[in-house]
Amino acid sequence: MTAVLFTCAGQRVDIISAFRRAGAIAIATDANQLAPALYHADQRAIVPRVDDFGYVAALGDLVALHDVRLIVPLTDLDHVVLAQSRSELEPAVVLVPDEETSARCADKYLAHTFFEEHGIGTPPTWLPTELPGDLRYPVLVKARKGFGSRHIYRAANESELDFFLRYTSADSMVQSECLGVEFSIDVFCDLGGRCLAAIPRTMIESKGGESIKGMTIRDAQLIEFGRVVSEALRIIGPANVQCFREPDGELQVTDVNPRFGGGFPLPTAAGSRYPELAMSLANGEVVEPRLGDFREGVVMTRYFSQVILEEVGGALEPVQPEAVPGEA
Repeated sequence: MTAVLFTCAGQRVDIISAFRRAGAIAIATDANQLAPALYHADQRAIVPRVDDFGYVAALGDLVALHDVRLIVPLTDLDHVVLAQSRSELEPAVVLVPDEETSARCADKYLAHTFFEEHGIGTPPTWLPTELPGDLRYPVLVKARKGFGSRHIYRAANESELDFFLRYTSADSMVQSECLGVEFSIDVFCDLGGRCLAAIPRTMIESKGGESIKGMTIRDAQLIEFGRVVSEALRIIGPANVQCFREPDGELQVTDVNPRFGGGFPLPTAAGSRYPELAMSLANGEVVEPRLGDFREGVVMTRYFSQVILEEVGGALEPVQPEAVPGEA
């Protein structure tokens, strides 16, 4: 069995559970003992914050203790740190792109300029100090480094734009609003940046920037777009490509998150086998591309759940069953 270390586990119970079903020994870490995903792993550990100088050392200790073969970050918070620290975390395979790609994906403006340079569709985007005189509205004021749809404001005219640029507390950019239909493409690449799989899904409904309803679709253009975007960036492991198909048919990428997306359960249910692919790479196996190998028409609708804990011997432990007392 392959020991997999998950960083910044947070609420990603879905990912840890999927890896366990695939045969992984899951070791989950977080800085907060109330992160619910900790309690769905085989082993759990509280580690320093990502910006603490002891963070990488704590992960290294866990790699040695549990003979970890694979490290999978579950948020965007530590990608650059992990990319910088591969040698310190050996022999585990760190499933993140290199430092340059990680930093580029974290900064939406840098990503936009990269896509322009590589001929990949991307909405017109400007820094606030470089706005054209003939700017067409509506536009979006977006944080350059943001997640969960935080610090995004829609401006219908110049007055609103001026207001939001003064109002926002985030280092921002201004982007033309896409008018087409939004899609997400969950991709997975090997350690050399070759795209092995791409599964498009519709965005029926999202909340807080995370998909809560969607459906897998077999769309050759979107599958190819996911491959082109991920290979241009040299993604390693998973990434979520967010894009719009504009009224003229052009695909424009708006964001790339180099991690398992918020809609992870949907491609998993559609047969992505991304946990198995990840462990195969960690074990040195050669994996061939399987583009288009998934079930279309699989629908996801999500709901809240919970972990119930009690203090036992000075530590929090899950209580079984987790149902509310008195409920069947």
